Amino acid sequence: MRQKIGFIGAGNMAKALVKGLLESKRYDKEDIIASDKDQNILNNMIEEFAIIKCSSNIDLVENSNIVLLAIKPQNMIDVLEEIKQVVGNQHLLISIAAGIPLKVLQERLGNQSPLIRVMPNTPALVQKGMSALACGIMATSKHMALATQIFKSVGETVEIDENLMDAVTALSGSGPGYIFRIMECMVAAGQNLGLEQKIALDLVVQTFLGSAQLAKDSDKTLYQLREMVTSPGGTTAAGLSTLNKLGLKEILDKTLDASCKKSIELGQKL
Repeated sequence: MRQKIGFIGAGNMAKALVKGLLESKRYDKEDIIASDKDQNILNNMIEEFAIIKCSSNIDLVENSNIVLLAIKPQNMIDVLEEIKQVVGNQHLLISIAAGIPLKVLQERLGNQSPLIRVMPNTPALVQKGMSALACGIMATSKHMALATQIFKSVGETVEIDENLMDAVTALSGSGPGYIFRIMECMVAAGQNLGLEQKIALDLVVQTFLGSAQLAKDSDKTLYQLREMVTSPGGTTAAGLSTLNKLGLKEILDKTLDASCKKSIELGQKL
């Protein structure tokens, strides 16, 4: 018998997960329930996937075995206060809200419900996501296996200790934003060299796509792959030398540090 899974929140990540679950055949549309305070967003999701619309978060919890909290961090406390009277140890709660520790969720619920915290990223929208999962003290290996199955429907997963979740948020959760910004800059640089915008975009997108696939499939290290394309005294060497002189590593260190600190700050504000 399949579990009933309820999504509180019908935004992009929830939609990506619903799409992945349906395409993987792990859940039927009758097994998926959704609610959202924004009825337009909710109705769009219901129309797209023909899943079950729920009139309230309380009704959703009462009719679900798994409750996925796909809401923004600033809305989490209000939602937990609303549902805590109907949440029990028969439910598995999965939170994908950035920065909010499992301890805070447990304290706000005031019960012993099994909890799992997950940091996915936006490539889940095309089933190429990366999700890191951290297990709460009341969650069992079976709960973890179930959550892992859900997030494998939209990409790859890793299991980590929760104390590393802020670092994961900075690296892979926020990572697509950094990569898209770098891609924007490369397209603009290509245009400065005389390329048309569409051609520059095609070149950059395929270069990132191919490089990522090569890194994933190859048994070589990133250093070795970089060396493969870097001939002494050649064009790549000239470009890399400039990147190093401009402090690329230091820039990325500071970028991830700022993101990690923000994730910590989000949890401390609750």
